[in-house]
Amino acid sequence: MGKLISDIEDRVKLIRDWLKEASDRQKSYADLKRKEIEYTVGDYVFLKYRSNPSNIVSVEEIEVGPNLTIEEELVQILDRDVKVLRKKSVPLVKVLWHNHDSEEATWEPKEAMR
Repeated sequence: MGKLISDIEDRVKLIRDWLKEASDRQKSYADLKRKEIEYTVGDYVFLKYRSNPSNIVSVEEIEVGPNLTIEEELVQILDRDVKVLRKKSVPLVKVLWHNHDSEEATWEPKEAMR
């Protein structure tokens, strides 16, 4: 079991290194001379893009626990509801998590959010 965890930790480190390298390359490309690029196939324009430094996405480091879990942070409660079952009612809250869009908000039991 220890070897498996060690292997997984090595892979996570390797992936972090790859993400950092990709981010560094992206930053260096943004400083190059910007010009319009156009690719054509036959009579069809297939891609037209003008480089823009605002398109660079920063990569945040993600803290991974010793058991390879990620601790999520609650940002905001977006909605409340009650799920009615046969013999009981379950109060729910729609939760917006840190590093997620509002489309990725999840319904959680109200008791679990206390």
